Amino acid sequence: MKDVMDIAIKIACSFRARSLQRRLFRAQLEEAGADHTDLLLHTDVRWLSRGKFLERFLELLPEIKEFLKHTTTHAAAAYTQLEDGQWLADLAFLTDVTNKINDLNLELQGKGKHIANMISSVNTFKTKLRLLLRRLQQCDVRNFPHLEAELRREGKDSVELARYEQQIQNILLEFERRFTDFASIEPVAQFLCFPFGENVDVDCIAPKVATLFSLDSSAVENEILTLQNDIEIKCRATPGITGEFWNLLLEEKYPNLRQCALNMTSLFGSTYLCESAFSHMKIIKSKYRTTLTDDHLAACLRLALNSYCPDYEKLAASSQCQKSH
Repeated sequence: MKDVMDIAIKIACSFRARSLQRRLFRAQLEEAGADHTDLLLHTDVRWLSRGKFLERFLELLPEIKEFLKHTTTHAAAAYTQLEDGQWLADLAFLTDVTNKINDLNLELQGKGKHIANMISSVNTFKTKLRLLLRRLQQCDVRNFPHLEAELRREGKDSVELARYEQQIQNILLEFERRFTDFASIEPVAQFLCFPFGENVDVDCIAPKVATLFSLDSSAVENEILTLQNDIEIKCRATPGITGEFWNLLLEEKYPNLRQCALNMTSLFGSTYLCESAFSHMKIIKSKYRTTLTDDHLAACLRLALNSYCPDYEKLAASSQCQKSH
């Protein structure tokens, strides 16, 4: 699939790198009433932009062909792949796959996401990949809308899908390799989400908790047994790794389980929070605020990253109005 990406980037760069070419192409898009007025750029550093870039390229493909045909015959002859049915099918397939990966990336972003949410998202995506693989083996492309539309446009009922099966299999193997650590974290996360489940095996879960967080296995086992038979705590239990529930546990009675819950909720499942903090810091500490002290920067960052919202009406109501004399 690398040749598909290379040709698409080369065409987009040839349009965007020359100001005259870009103005003519944008004028053609405006005359044709296209949904978009320009192509997007892609860089390997921002690899997740690949899905948006390919989708825009595929949507503007008829206009791109028309523009290359009317500019120079050399330009049209240099990109004969734009008329190749197999290359166009590969482009549509790559667009569908990268869009699905982009959806996963967006799902993993955001505040308030802990490791259990991210494990669920990754496991869901791997299950979807297995479904896609089965569908391709059955010559069913319903889960690939751009590929299905391209085949319909070409008037083909089916196409050689073995190469696409291999691509999906490679992605699935890569996910299995990169997320091997989830295998040891997932059972502990499931237990912490709801420790009173019927399928909780104390003999099995206690060593995993102790190994993951370097705790005493026998002490963890005793605390789990005590917790599962604590009627008062069980009545107030709510599913999920929430601070409200684990704060109900007395530190003197459940020191290891409280520490385990604290460690689990503080695990960084992605780099989103770090990247968000750096983005806010870049906006706050600009070249126009060079005299900003470290204390002021820390306060501004705390305000920008904190989800706390003051009750402005209550603050205004508690303030005494100063009347004019």
